Amino acid sequence: MEKMEFLSDKPLKITDTILRDAHQSQAATRMTIEDMLPACEILDSIGYYSLECWGGATFDVCMRFLNEDPWERLRTLRKALPNTKLQMLFRGQNILGYKHYADDVVDAFCRKSIENGIDIIRIFDALNDVRNLEQAIKSTKKYGGIVEATLSYTISPIHNEDYFVKMAKELEQMGADTLCIKDMANLLLPMDAYSLVKRLKESVSMPIHLHTHNTTGTGDMVYLMAALAGVDIVDTALSPMANGTSQPATESLVATLKGTVRDTGLDLNKMSDAAVHFRKVAQRLKDTGSLNDKVLHVDTNTLLYQVPGGMLSNLISQLKQAGKEDKYYDVLAEIPRVREDYGYPPLVTPSSQIVGTQAVMNVIMGERYKTFTKESRAVLRGEYGALPGKVNEAVRAKAGIKPEEVITCRPADLLQPELEKYKAEFKDLAKSEEDVLSLALFPQVAPKFLAWRDGPHDEPAAAPAAAAPAAAKPAADPNAVRELYVDDRSI
Repeated sequence: MEKMEFLSDKPLKITDTILRDAHQSQAATRMTIEDMLPACEILDSIGYYSLECWGGATFDVCMRFLNEDPWERLRTLRKALPNTKLQMLFRGQNILGYKHYADDVVDAFCRKSIENGIDIIRIFDALNDVRNLEQAIKSTKKYGGIVEATLSYTISPIHNEDYFVKMAKELEQMGADTLCIKDMANLLLPMDAYSLVKRLKESVSMPIHLHTHNTTGTGDMVYLMAALAGVDIVDTALSPMANGTSQPATESLVATLKGTVRDTGLDLNKMSDAAVHFRKVAQRLKDTGSLNDKVLHVDTNTLLYQVPGGMLSNLISQLKQAGKEDKYYDVLAEIPRVREDYGYPPLVTPSSQIVGTQAVMNVIMGERYKTFTKESRAVLRGEYGALPGKVNEAVRAKAGIKPEEVITCRPADLLQPELEKYKAEFKDLAKSEEDVLSLALFPQVAPKFLAWRDGPHDEPAAAPAAAAPAAAKPAADPNAVRELYVDDRSI
């Protein structure tokens, strides 16, 4: 057999997502700390580059559905995994919430995340506005964390290799330690992955970390081509919760590279032992209804419509609420048009929800842009940051936004410090600075959770894992026709 040439001779490093993105993508983030702990000793001995275990939707779901303190979960995992770097997903100026927070809140959250056990903070912005990463990068470095700055990968007339290389260079100058290519919708195809990774390796000196899913069935091929091109680290998930909307399976990639210059050196036997435990967890999540078999299958619609899988289910839900399920394909055709009008934002939280909901409303109302959600107006006003491409000014005008009203500075520059205000506001509820941050990010959810945590209660009192959120009732107000999604997964 002819020897294939790898552009790197270093072992490929692996981040396993079994403790965060795997179950977020397949089971609405319903894995509990009790599900994780029995496997921690084995996971800690495998030799992963890191374990992704926090951030994303975990914070909200812990309090909302599992009656778990997310900070306590982190501390528990830190004790149980002393030899492995712990990694989290962080939405830039949005932190883990759904709006921009002042710099002092971002700073406090980075500090407390690192104090409680996080080593690596993967920081991304839904619009790829690097200004929204500045504070989180500074704070992570200040408190001794590893900064993994992120390109939110997407496809559009303006999102080409040159665009991502330019952004990568900016992030390196801002102090990033590692660069992540975040392919949240599994749009990065194998040959493009080879080309992009090769170009980035030639353009920046920091390690390249690639994250994809296997929604469209291309994930394994993407990782193999990226490994050939010299990628340093990839995200995989142990097989019981791999593939489909999750990451490609760790064991499969480890076996594929065995005996090559990129051999991961990881022990398949140990992985097999860990997988025995997680198969039981996956079965429990299936039995309770949190893990639906449909997320395990290949869905190539993303390749056709560039719409993440979770976003598709959101659209179906919105159309059901309005009694317009027959308009599904009309909405799919409308999404790229709205995205173009809005300057081609990547479709990731929260822009995916905003664009998708606007497309649904355009179709349901029978007239494009007859009405806008407040989030839609906020995007067009620049409240989330600079949109990547040119905005359709006629649409912006229809939303009632004058050119001089568009925010051109870093949105957080308009925010006054907030931390002391939150401390005063929540002084009766919060027992720690961590509690203050929980309350600041989730003011509807955290008070109820903290009242339960600090009051008398029966154990275990967690909400049933199967309890999916009740579908919102059809609303007369079109602004109400939406659901809360985090990282393209319903919570």
